[in-house]
Amino acid sequence: MHTFQLSLRMMLRDLRAGELHLLGLAIVIAVACLTSVGFLADRVARGLDREANQLLGGDLLLRADHPWDEAFAQEAGRLGLTSTGTVLFTSMVSTENAAQLAGVKAVGPGYPLRGHVRIAAGPNQADTIANRIPERGEVWLDERLLAALDVSVGEHVGLGRLEFRVGGVVTFESDRGANFFSLLPRAIFNAADLADSGLLIAGSRATWRLHVAGEPDAVEVFERWSKARLGRGETVEGVGNARPEVRNSLDQAQRFLRLAALLTVILAAVAIGISARRFMQRHLDACAVMRCLGARQGQVLKLVVGEFALFGFAAAALGSCLGWGVQQGLALILVEIMDTALPSPSPLPFAHGLAVGVVLLIGFVLPQLLRLGRVSTLRVLRREIALVETRSAFAWLAGAAALLALVFWIAGELRLASYVAGGFSFALAAFGAAAWALLRLLGRTREGAMFGGSGWRYGIASLVRRTGASVVQIVALGLGVTALLLLTIVRGDLLDGWRAMTPPDAPNRFVINIQPDQRQALAEFFVQQGLQAPEVRPMIRGRLDAINGREVHPEAYENERTQRLAEREFNLSYGSRLPDGNIVVGGRWHGSETAPQFSVERGLAEAFSLKVGDRVRFNVAGRLVEAPITSVRELEWDSMRVNFFFIASPGMLEDDPASLITSFRLPPGNQRFTAELVKGFPNLSVIDVDAVIAQVRAMTDKLVLIVEFVFAFSVLAGFLVLFSALQSTHDERDYELAMLRTLGARNAQMRHALLAEFAVLGGLASVLATAGAMAIGWLLARQAFKMPYVPEFWPLALAMLAGACAVIVAGWLGTRRLLARPPASSLRQLA
Repeated sequence: MHTFQLSLRMMLRDLRAGELHLLGLAIVIAVACLTSVGFLADRVARGLDREANQLLGGDLLLRADHPWDEAFAQEAGRLGLTSTGTVLFTSMVSTENAAQLAGVKAVGPGYPLRGHVRIAAGPNQADTIANRIPERGEVWLDERLLAALDVSVGEHVGLGRLEFRVGGVVTFESDRGANFFSLLPRAIFNAADLADSGLLIAGSRATWRLHVAGEPDAVEVFERWSKARLGRGETVEGVGNARPEVRNSLDQAQRFLRLAALLTVILAAVAIGISARRFMQRHLDACAVMRCLGARQGQVLKLVVGEFALFGFAAAALGSCLGWGVQQGLALILVEIMDTALPSPSPLPFAHGLAVGVVLLIGFVLPQLLRLGRVSTLRVLRREIALVETRSAFAWLAGAAALLALVFWIAGELRLASYVAGGFSFALAAFGAAAWALLRLLGRTREGAMFGGSGWRYGIASLVRRTGASVVQIVALGLGVTALLLLTIVRGDLLDGWRAMTPPDAPNRFVINIQPDQRQALAEFFVQQGLQAPEVRPMIRGRLDAINGREVHPEAYENERTQRLAEREFNLSYGSRLPDGNIVVGGRWHGSETAPQFSVERGLAEAFSLKVGDRVRFNVAGRLVEAPITSVRELEWDSMRVNFFFIASPGMLEDDPASLITSFRLPPGNQRFTAELVKGFPNLSVIDVDAVIAQVRAMTDKLVLIVEFVFAFSVLAGFLVLFSALQSTHDERDYELAMLRTLGARNAQMRHALLAEFAVLGGLASVLATAGAMAIGWLLARQAFKMPYVPEFWPLALAMLAGACAVIVAGWLGTRRLLARPPASSLRQLA
């Protein structure tokens, strides 16, 4: 019979007999989880790329924290390209009775070059595409801002030194992002009014954008020309890096999704390895019979490899289809978050899923198949299993290498992959060593009085007699419970930390653009309104120019965040008093010393590999300021206080252009305070943090829903590992019970023996798993997700107890029927 046909018949026979169910389920779960994440990420990336031109407002977008040189627009015109400019900043829009912080956009002629803006004549009215920009003296407001100010189209609002007539209601902007600026109510006016408004002064924070559109070849030429002439604080965005704020919003969610996929694949690999071992043990006799009937070793190996190749392909294909169906539902949530349609998924994640299924089979089934292929014909007469040969050891190493490669490929980043792989590798070694030591200890003490009862002694003796298999069971159970704890208790802590709100007594308003000569008047205003005058700190903008004499270049850093930090300007401050919520963790705070020195925030120090004693140089409005780092601070960023990456000693930055910033807590029901504040100080921008956090949390909660759903795959994989581990010694346990009953053991003694055995297995595995989950959770939170992690001990303790009980119950339910079988039946089947 043809090898393919015989392999197919063997596969169908084993499926009917239930021999392949655990293997198939493990592969399906792993592939489904991976492909659902892959399909989702692929659709998001392709959706952003497809909408890139509209998101940019052109074919190319140039950003800067200062006005662009006219040479860029002139070069675009020379190449036959169309260009226009916009300026983005935040400011207060006010009427006589109200004031509201808004994201303001000053637009030039022709805006937008790609995409469109839609406006309506009033709230809840039909909108149309605007074929023009606002006229001089006209402003377009979105519905939120219109309602907050309680104005109608045709009425007037104040912006800086000017009054604008409300000319329409903005309902849609194709280039509106999802960053802090876009979360605010929106106001759009003509850029020709910007200078007269007085809204932008020295030290104001704004983004100047130059939109370019035209023929693709000309755009490419202009992109190369502009990139060669970019200065500090200037960037070019194309379709490859469009809308980075949306990508950044999804980064943390995708990291959680990759963690779920990693855990699922690792657990599936454990389940596959355990199930394959049992499959091998149960099929040695059949392969020996085939050898006796004339089959050569090569033929036997071809048959079993062919069977698993067919089975693996079918299981991986089923998992990929399941993953595609899951991501269809998850995509509906993402469409709402991104406010854009997602394209159909590409077939690439489907191919990835098939590849993962094949790698898992090769890495964790092949070693056992090699043993089947080398079975001796003497197996028919002698029931001994030969030791694993050197080639099998190499095959196991190949399986471990394959799993490691999968971990790094799925993680998509070195940090997450390293911590997950390192954490589980250490847990594997630690669990194995601890299990072996504890079993040896139990073996020496099982005859003691403290272990009263023959049933207990039988159970301990059984575990100790097959120490190797028992260690494998404890390690597998420990890994499974560890993953379940990570996916339930620890995962909940991580997700809560991700979406945690600010402390209830934290400041809920920021005030920026305060001028130095307004400090005293501002303090008096707060006192007059019955509030405590907040601490006002100076803010000077400076660019990190050099570290220890070496100029800072973004391309010198591999980390994307560090590259962005190297390109931006920092908000510097100075002072002698250590700000509230700051803790010096390295060096010494400079206090009132006037010698030039800097204090740096710890996270930034780690990003740039800075330490106490390093010298940093800043470019502050054209002036170079250099000083050593004398202290490293740890900040409470969630406190919502005013924080700075760098704080200089007194006397270093006092003569540089500065604005002042502060934060305060506005009690509920005192909304008139903000209107009076802006009325008295028109240049101030008051940021309502409560409103912004509410917007961000709404998006985060939706992303968490996606993460929770995908984590369900990993939970299922964890239970699969538990079941596989308990089933791995089912046949040995059946044979031992039959022998003991033949020798006169009573059912009560056997029940006690089984319960004692599972109690030891579950207890040891749960204790080891709890310690492992806490350690891995802390490592992931601090190093991979950059979040604080304080474990809740009571839930972990209850989970540890529940894990032990679950192993006992599952083990008992899976073996209790063995007590009802006649011993002769078991011995005939297993002898």
